[in-house]
Amino acid sequence: MRILITNDDGVNSSGIVAAKNAVKGLGYTSVVAPAMQQSGIGHALTLFEPIRVTSSKLLDGSEAYSVSGTPTDALILGMYEIMDEKPDLVISGINIGENLGMAELTTSGTIGAAMEAASNGVPALSISLQVTRDDIKFHDGHVDIDLDFAQKITKELSEKIIKKGLPDGVDFLNVNIPSHPESHEVKLTRLGKRMYSIHIQKRFDPRGREYYWIDGDPIELDEEGTDVYTLRSCSCPTITPISLDCTSNLDSMKNWLD
Repeated sequence: MRILITNDDGVNSSGIVAAKNAVKGLGYTSVVAPAMQQSGIGHALTLFEPIRVTSSKLLDGSEAYSVSGTPTDALILGMYEIMDEKPDLVISGINIGENLGMAELTTSGTIGAAMEAASNGVPALSISLQVTRDDIKFHDGHVDIDLDFAQKITKELSEKIIKKGLPDGVDFLNVNIPSHPESHEVKLTRLGKRMYSIHIQKRFDPRGREYYWIDGDPIELDEEGTDVYTLRSCSCPTITPISLDCTSNLDSMKNWLD
């Protein structure tokens, strides 16, 4: 088995070491990740500047490749240039910070890399760990948090994908782990609406010119059965099966056009 591991937190993240350790012994692993923190970059590709790949080392001293571009760039270069053959499984994560809801499908670099793998026919696992401190969510490098449970879930799901593949109609799995699990039972969920509300901060620089920060406040609850509701109300791991086919109802569209 060939396993490609990437992330959007950067090659120096503690989470990517935990992902590598999770699949130790399951196959040959390659770690190819962005050189810097890339949270919020989504499924972006670098098209107007060169991408550089550098031999690097993870925090535990093991070999990795550092990519100057986005998570999707790292995934593509890992899959088609660095690895001798196409991987059998892609793991994106373990991300520091949860990725919940529909909005994260297009904004999360963690999910973006898994989506790119799936679009190339490779089963993928996007996995994220909930954190309660904003100061570590976008940190570039080591963070002192407990990744043991997230690592355990990563191993179990990776073994299942390797053994059984993904179910028909499922292209990748989006998994979120609570920071303090009250139950180890993994709950099957659908996507919620939003993980954060939109909050815009308007400020002024020393020259009196306006500038803005875009952030948000966590949405505590969503509809029951969604990933947002389940992770935040039940404090148990969630797994959401994702299909790349976002085509809506064609019949209703035809009626609308008539």
